[in-house]
This record gives sequence, structure tokens and C-alpha cells, in this order.
Amino acid sequence: MEPSPILRPNRNEKKVTAYSNKGVRQFWLGMGFAGPAVVLLFVFLIMPALLALYYSFTNYYLLTPQLSEFVGFENYQRLAGDTLFLKSLKNTAIFTAIVVPLQTLTALALALLVNQKLKGIKFFRVAFFAPVVTSMVIVSILWTFIYNPDTGLANSILSIVGIGPYQYLMDKDQALYSIIFMSVWQGAGYQMMIFLAGLQDIPDHQYEAASIDGANSWQKLIHITIPGIRNILVFIALVTMIAATKLFIQPFVMTQGGPLDSTKTLVYMVYETGFKFRDVGYSSALAVLFFMIVLVISVVQRKWLRDTSQ
Repeated sequence: MEPSPILRPNRNEKKVTAYSNKGVRQFWLGMGFAGPAVVLLFVFLIMPALLALYYSFTNYYLLTPQLSEFVGFENYQRLAGDTLFLKSLKNTAIFTAIVVPLQTLTALALALLVNQKLKGIKFFRVAFFAPVVTSMVIVSILWTFIYNPDTGLANSILSIVGIGPYQYLMDKDQALYSIIFMSVWQGAGYQMMIFLAGLQDIPDHQYEAASIDGANSWQKLIHITIPGIRNILVFIALVTMIAATKLFIQPFVMTQGGPLDSTKTLVYMVYETGFKFRDVGYSSALAVLFFMIVLVISVVQRKWLRDTSQ
């Protein structure tokens, strides 16, 4: 009778098991690091969004939640005949249509200015960027004093050249444009820094070659600078547009949506309807519609800018 062969462990099998255990450990280690962020994301973003979608189909009232009922598309039908909603939509559209190109061009001009190799230029970079890191509430309060028709700095400066006085935030025809000017001043520094990074990434030899060929500053801007920062332009236009549609703090602090609802925006109306009038169902419908509008605009704008940049 022949002796049975000695069974030896398979080394490859041990390696596979070790790799498998290592992969499991890495997975749970990654989940341990990402877990808190995932929980916060679900609690403060995903769950509120799902609840808003659900409440938009109900007549949920904040003071009597136990009486809420499912009403279908009644809240959305109500939006079609709401003149205040249409006015808020118009104000948001005007603000976005003016702020996006104006702030982008201002930021590009500032970036070109501070991109010069001059002594002390870093001071101006910091000065132009300072309003961005300042609280929007503080900036809004500051500009409320500047726009004061009696003692404000704006009318004081204009009076030197014999212009004014203007009512600014107290005039329904001037209030929104006053907020637009302040918003461009506050936000242009952020886009300026992004543009500046893009400008400094353009090789100097391209400008040197253009100078040898006799190109002037305008031709360099059109044929070298703009194509060199084309992708950055797309990014800034998209981000600025999304931020502009979310206008809330400025009218909340400076005008409370007035005068005569001339500065009331969609986000302000969502807040006012939900927390002031406690009509959570209708406020949720506003929020859902606002999300859909921003989503559609973002997709269309991104596709258009991508096509034009190619």
C-alpha cells in the first residue's frame, strides 16, 4: 500500500485570501472616514430635498402639521396665477442677466490689471479680494449706509459734481440695480483670482512672438489671452450664474424685498412663504420649481458654452 502524498498549503490561495482581507479592511476604513460626511450629506441635503418634493404635493401648514393633506399639483397650478411669483421670477432673471456678464468682465479686467509685474501689485490683489472674504451680511449693512439718501457716501460723492441725490434702495426703479452694483463689487474679486491663475499659466513666449509679429495689446488679448482662458471663462460664467439665481442675503438685509416687491427674488419668496406665512406646501413647490429652473439653465448654458469654446 503506497503512502499518501503530503498535502501542502497552496501559497497562491493564501495570497488571494490576504489580498481579499486587505481589500475589505481598506473598504471599511474608507467608509469610516467618509461615513460622517455621508451622514451629513444625507441629513442636510438629500433628506430635505426629498421632503421638499413630498411637501410640494401637500397643503402642509407649519402651525398645524397634523392637518396636512395630499393635494396633488394644486400648489403648482397656484403658481401659474401668482403675480408675486412672476414678479420674483422677473427680478431674479434681471439680476442674473446683468450680474453674470458684468461681474465676469469686471473680474477679467481686474485680473489683467493685477497680472502686471509691478512693485506693490500684491497689495491691490489683496484689496480687490478682501470683499469676497467679508461676510455678505456685513457688506450689505455697509452698503445700506453708503446708499443712505441723506448721509450716505454715494450721494456725497455725486454732489461734488452736481449729480443727485438719488434714493437708491428706497426707489422701486433703482433698488434692484443698486443691489446689482454692490453684488458685482463684492463678488468680482473671487473670479479675479481664478482668472489670474489662468493668465499666469499662459506661456510668455506666446506674447513675445506676437510682439515680434507687430501685434498690439488688443490683438494679444483677442488671439492669445481669451483662447488661453476659454475653459476658465466657461467655468466662471456657469458658477456666477448659479450664484446669481440664489440671491437672498442682499435684499433680505437691505430692502426686505421692497420697495413694492421690486427686489423680491425666488429664494426670498421661498423663505418668506415658508417661514413668515408658514405655508410650507406652497413654499416647497416654489423650491422645487426653482431647482428645475436652475437645473435647466445650467445644462443649456454648459452645453452652449462648451460648443462655443470648441
